[in-house]
Amino acid sequence: MSAPVGTCCIVLHTHLPWLAHHGAWPVGEEWLHQSWASSYLPVIDVLERLAGEGRRDLLTLGVSPVLAAQLDDPYCLREFHTWLGFWQVRAEGLAGTGPGSDEFRRATAALHAFEQTWRHGASPLLRRLADAGAIEVLGGPATHPFQPLLDDRVARFALRTGLDDALVRTGTRPHGIWAPECGYRPGLEDLYAAEGVRRFIVDGPNLLRAGRSTADAWTVGSSDVVAFARDLEVTYRVWSPKKGYPSGGWYRDFHTYDHDSGLRPARVTSTRTAPHDKAPYDPERGRVAALADAADFVSVVRRRLLDLADARDGRPALVTVAFDTELFGHWWHEGPAFLEQVLRLLPQAGVNATTLRGAVEAGHVGGAVDLGEGSWGSGKDWRVWAGEQVADLVDTGARVQKQLLDLVDAELGPPGRRGSRRADLDQLARDALLTLASDWAFMVTKDSAAHYARSRAAGHLADFTGLARAVEAGRGVDLAARQRATDGPFAQLDARLL
Repeated sequence: MSAPVGTCCIVLHTHLPWLAHHGAWPVGEEWLHQSWASSYLPVIDVLERLAGEGRRDLLTLGVSPVLAAQLDDPYCLREFHTWLGFWQVRAEGLAGTGPGSDEFRRATAALHAFEQTWRHGASPLLRRLADAGAIEVLGGPATHPFQPLLDDRVARFALRTGLDDALVRTGTRPHGIWAPECGYRPGLEDLYAAEGVRRFIVDGPNLLRAGRSTADAWTVGSSDVVAFARDLEVTYRVWSPKKGYPSGGWYRDFHTYDHDSGLRPARVTSTRTAPHDKAPYDPERGRVAALADAADFVSVVRRRLLDLADARDGRPALVTVAFDTELFGHWWHEGPAFLEQVLRLLPQAGVNATTLRGAVEAGHVGGAVDLGEGSWGSGKDWRVWAGEQVADLVDTGARVQKQLLDLVDAELGPPGRRGSRRADLDQLARDALLTLASDWAFMVTKDSAAHYARSRAAGHLADFTGLARAVEAGRGVDLAARQRATDGPFAQLDARLL
């Protein structure tokens, strides 16, 4: 076999905010259930099918710790099972229609898949895929905070908690992370190195502004931590801010749905077509379109790699494409079929499809880079998470961090000379991390369920504030036990490590 034309790393990031306790129903759990049924089940099914054929190093999959907790949680598993049953019943009443028959088939298949392989949660499935070498699993800080705004002690604590949680769930402590929101500030690489992280994701412009190409990965600063940057020229071919494959006319339209059944009966038709004028969805035509777009995407990747190699005197290049997992199935109904076809076609096109770990082992590290601040958000800076619209949330976050550190130091003593573990301080740290989640600022800035986001942030803040007062008054243990019963991910979280 001839040498590959270059390397492509597909990275998927799986994340939803922690939905238990404050404002979970109906908005929160419905988000979780829809994404679980439409994305997580079919994407894992694709990976298991390809792994069963002996394929290895398919892609890199990041799962944020808050979502990993939910996908293993007994309550969430029971509620999702019930939701799948109701979905099947709703679809059964429409099974005599064209799109309705496809919906009933999908609901029945999802229910069967859950009952056969998901009853014990997602972690056994991820561990099996990782142990087989089919995927590389990325970790991340516990509650998906925007790390550049965190105090170094809080940032390292959040990361350590998240990595320890992954170790408990999958048996392996990840050596790579999806940096939440691709957020970066100078110095984070040293924090990563201290926790054993060797690989992370930034957005393409962050690397380009530093005078480096996305055709290589780069060690950051004086560390040996490697940054991979999204190649936006290729990534946006799939889903850009303005146009991408999912806007194709034959795909099922996400935003047009029948209010009585919840069925989405229309196809995109065109991006200019009003919802009531959209044509009926045809599942077979949607599948054919996905296969055609997958072939086009592979040709785009191959051409990009060849062009980059030409510009580098023939030296093979790297293309890193990274997406939210929820694109494949939830937002883009045909996404899982597209993904499977891409994974099958890339090797046939002479492209070395591999993981981030595999790309490092293949020699795609170009040297060192001094990165500046950045994120994947609007403007590729911090405005989404630190702009004027969310200035109050930023101020609150800073106060919460200071109060947490002051209380832990006062109650436990300075780092390195601390006594026994205390459940109330563990819960206080957990409440603080949930308050600091990046999702709240994102939804407010983007006006996407902004009221819901503010109410969730306020609820976690109220828990933190109430418990902080109880700790100061010497009665924190009882209140912490009550809070932990309703909002308690990360049982291994230990405030002494702050």
